[in-house]
Amino acid sequence: MTSPRRSRLMAAVCLAAAAALAAGCSKEEGGGTASSDTSQGAQVVQSPSADSSGSGCTLEAYGATRIDLKNAVVGFSQSEKEANPFRIAETQSIKDEAAKLGVKKLLTTNAQSQLSKQISDIKDMLAQGAQLLIVAPLNSDGLEPALQAAAAKHVPVITVDRKLNATACKDYVAFLGSDFVEQGKRAADAMIQVTGGKGKVAILLGSSGNNVTTDRTKGFVDQLKAKAPGLEIVAQQTGEFARDKGQQVMEQLIQSKPDITAVYAENDEMGLGAVTALKGAGKKPGKDVKVISIDGTRNAVQALADGQYNGVIESNPRFGPLAFETAQKFFAGESIPENVIISDRAYDASNAKDSLSGAY
Repeated sequence: MTSPRRSRLMAAVCLAAAAALAAGCSKEEGGGTASSDTSQGAQVVQSPSADSSGSGCTLEAYGATRIDLKNAVVGFSQSEKEANPFRIAETQSIKDEAAKLGVKKLLTTNAQSQLSKQISDIKDMLAQGAQLLIVAPLNSDGLEPALQAAAAKHVPVITVDRKLNATACKDYVAFLGSDFVEQGKRAADAMIQVTGGKGKVAILLGSSGNNVTTDRTKGFVDQLKAKAPGLEIVAQQTGEFARDKGQQVMEQLIQSKPDITAVYAENDEMGLGAVTALKGAGKKPGKDVKVISIDGTRNAVQALADGQYNGVIESNPRFGPLAFETAQKFFAGESIPENVIISDRAYDASNAKDSLSGAY
């Protein structure tokens, strides 16, 4: 007869073996072992290592001083309130990576969608001794006073998720983010596929004044013209990247353009707002009106899995590892490309359910 102690030992061994087997079977979407949801959604820089447009920027060329991040004060300037899943995930990623690396002090600010506040936020962090700035710009223009203040103190600026209309290796070191024109093209391709290339499309535009909106619009519009002239764009209105605004605009469009058969939302929040509006009007989103958007939030991918959505192009907000890796290379004397472009996944009806763990 097996003793109770031995039985407990055998049970523990079996549980450990089962856990190990489960871990070995857990795979990342693109292959390889996934240790967590975070690793499944990690950013991947486009092959070979970056988009090397521009001559690259070095510590010497920028005029900055070599520092060890573990003994440094780092500032992160967030542009918009953290009600949007993209912003929540982005800020958390920066905080997590700073903690992982043992950064001496991380300063974080939020501009609450006010350009003047982002300028003052950056100046305040410089006054607090920030030696590196990671900035998610609110707009592509208008941050000049903040950039000049950083340059006066020779503090490097790394920008994420939105590009600046400024000079690389003078006003900032590098831009880290997606190819937004390509995102628009991929959204158009997804729309063509789910509509058969025919119908009437409404575009919910992002906020004005930044390259994300401009580029996502250009990519989508140009691709439809080239590949699907049967898909007519009948409306373009801004939803300001907000769910409530997207819903409001969609409600108005349902009244003024009742024959709309498809919606392209330039972020998921507006797309989800459009879904709510369509339901309220007695329409079936995903069926009566096709919906394609960009971001890759868990709510949008879930809507896709539930059949209320038709496609999502990812825009990955987890910039922490890439931002600090870029900073470490820069301070080590390596040349940093002007644009470090990441790869983005695409979600559709075939992979949405299995891909939820990689969404944010």
